[in-house]
Amino acid sequence: MGARILLIEDEAKLARFVELELCYEGYEVTKAYDGRSGCELAVSGGFDLVLLDIMLPELNGMEVLRRIRRGSSVPVIMLTARDSVTDKVAGLDLGADDYITKPFAIEELLARIRTAFRKISSVQDSEVLSASGLLMDIKRRTVTVNGDQIELTKREFDLLHFLLKNKNLVMTRETLLENVWDFDFDGGTNAVDVYIRFLRGKIDEVYQMKLIHTVRGVGYVIKDEQ
Repeated sequence: MGARILLIEDEAKLARFVELELCYEGYEVTKAYDGRSGCELAVSGGFDLVLLDIMLPELNGMEVLRRIRRGSSVPVIMLTARDSVTDKVAGLDLGADDYITKPFAIEELLARIRTAFRKISSVQDSEVLSASGLLMDIKRRTVTVNGDQIELTKREFDLLHFLLKNKNLVMTRETLLENVWDFDFDGGTNAVDVYIRFLRGKIDEVYQMKLIHTVRGVGYVIKDEQ
């Protein structure tokens, strides 16, 4: 079974053409014709890559990308008729992996898709985050401390992952909430404190470590023990 690609494109003829070419190459394709439904599909997970137009009804592509990046690192290639440097920079700064301008040759799009998959495969194969005696294997979604595997819920894992990715940088509660919880979550920043306590109970307290530090009035940071 091929990789799953989400195509968010409001031009029906172009979407159908791209779908047929991708299916011919062995990919599974799901289409969305507006930004809101495309965003809902993208953040639900289950896709290996997203092809995202900028000019979309309901939600524009930049906003869709911003919401995707709150909780997902799925590769995103922007498809757009715009070719200004400003648009390209904005998309890349928001976390797009690549950018292709319409009209494009399907061979170029396929090459960019292959490149995106090679990059993510390389990162996943080698990405292990660490701090003190803790190791997080991103690909296998495992966490170990001094060789002992720690059982974490999905939310605990995602929170720890984000803190480790930003090791030695103080993350505010708002930043953690925006990047780890769903974009429409309205439970308040106290949810962050609750899950920090869960992580400390499973890691800091059990292994007598000081992994997660509180910066009073600001937020949290993971530091290597000195």
